[in-house]
Amino acid sequence: MVVDGHFRAFSFVDRISSLEPGYRIRGSYAIPPAIPAFPTALVTEAVGQLAAWAAMSASDFQSRPVAGLASHIDFHSAVRPGEVLDLVVELETVDADAIAYHGTAHVAGIPVAKLQHCVGPMVPVAEFDDPQALRGRFHLLCGAGAKPGAFGGIPPLALDYAGAEDGKIMRATLRVPDHAPFFADHFPRRPVLPGVLLMNANLELVAALAERMAAPSAGSKWVLQGVSNVKLRAFTPPGESLEIEARLEQISSKAAMVNVETRNGKRLIGGSRVRLVMEGQQ
Repeated sequence: MVVDGHFRAFSFVDRISSLEPGYRIRGSYAIPPAIPAFPTALVTEAVGQLAAWAAMSASDFQSRPVAGLASHIDFHSAVRPGEVLDLVVELETVDADAIAYHGTAHVAGIPVAKLQHCVGPMVPVAEFDDPQALRGRFHLLCGAGAKPGAFGGIPPLALDYAGAEDGKIMRATLRVPDHAPFFADHFPRRPVLPGVLLMNANLELVAALAERMAAPSAGSKWVLQGVSNVKLRAFTPPGESLEIEARLEQISSKAAMVNVETRNGKRLIGGSRVRLVMEGQQ
């Protein structure tokens, strides 16, 4: 049975234009023009989902990758509703244990995001989704393509700020909803918080910290350049509360590095290092 919202609420590939098994996959996603925004983190999800289609087809839909780690993610420009993402994934390895890949997203030839050395551990498809439904979706994407415009946007995931320390530390609590449209798509048989939504919350917290960090010159401000050492260690089911801390590690007149950690109680859920630069120096 296909759950309402499946392939609609959190699916960001609507066409696969070519697949060279074990080497490369190309696809695209038309961002619906009616949604208010498409966060940069969702662009990285689109690249990751394209890689997942290559991995699932290689396993005959017996296994699928889930978020694991990414060495570097570079953000080049923002995207807007109505634009089309052109996605390319170069596969490094695909086997029964994991997929390793790097990928890019462009809009009209302009780079949007670049992911380097990403690794996703493979898990049994049937624990998370319906293998037959995924197989059918894959054939649709490789053929006529899915009808664009199904995605209705992401409901706000509010951060409850818990204070700052001298422009060097910022803390917040992320309360994962008990119910949200994206759970129908991520995943139908085992709903968990998408890793990129946690990344997006991390980036929001870093942006709040950046507003309190000293700027080298009047009128200048810190902007996001990229993320490195991204690690997701555990799944987060609906209804959990996560504590996030952003800590300034290094700062100079041109760049700053912020370390971010997310915990569920004492358990470390994930972490990353966020690179900021002065506006105009990306």
